[in-house]
Amino acid sequence: MAKATKYVSKTPDEKGVINWTEKENNIWQTLITRQLSCIEGKACDEYMLGLTKLNLPQDRVPQLDEISDVLMAETGWQCYPVPALIGFGEFFRLLSEKKFPVATFIRTEEELDYLQEPDIFHEIFGHCPLLTNKSFADYTQAYGKMGLNATHEQRVFLARLYWFTIEFGLLDTPNGLRLYGGGILSSPGETEYALNNQSVERKTFEILDVLRTPYRIDIMQPIYYMIPEVAYLDEIRKFEVEEIMAFVEKAKELGLHAPLYPAKEAS
Repeated sequence: MAKATKYVSKTPDEKGVINWTEKENNIWQTLITRQLSCIEGKACDEYMLGLTKLNLPQDRVPQLDEISDVLMAETGWQCYPVPALIGFGEFFRLLSEKKFPVATFIRTEEELDYLQEPDIFHEIFGHCPLLTNKSFADYTQAYGKMGLNATHEQRVFLARLYWFTIEFGLLDTPNGLRLYGGGILSSPGETEYALNNQSVERKTFEILDVLRTPYRIDIMQPIYYMIPEVAYLDEIRKFEVEEIMAFVEKAKELGLHAPLYPAKEAS
């Protein structure tokens, strides 16, 4: 998970405050006003309720303590400042402790529409509203516990579970498709693509199928997995770690599905 990045996270001061510049606050304002308009009628009800609870400022980057105060009261979670990218081990440990890792930098104007590294807008706007929801919060913590003692190879398979639920999950509701994955909710392009693109595969969630599905982080997703409601994450969470790892071993035995995207060109 850790790799090279041009971004550097800001360090909170002794009071936990991060000093954002006027330019950075303006970027946050641009991002949040654009995305609030984009997700209207498309995000799931649980996300929109969480967004109301967080009451995110639109004119400045929020302080992590502001978010943590709400999360702690709702589900016992908190935001935890981290460098731009962290390793698998630290990632799983933090989630298992109900600490959501937030890289304390914000993208540049040149990368408003997309960047590979998860910045503070992606983490706060994309994920934190649903961390006010008990099913989503409990599932995220359980996921962290799954990976704590896993091998590197097992963690690679587990990454697909995170990718196709927490990052790029869809709900198939009686009122139509709704978004709950933070990677979609924080991206205007992915929001429209996930819901409306005619060539995309949208499949009912099956854990073994998910563990066998490769993905790329630098393209629009060719496949999304759907669950009926956020509370369905409780059903996945009920699997014991040993059962999850048995699915991982079965996925390794069967091998990956053929990718639905072209091979990445060598740089």
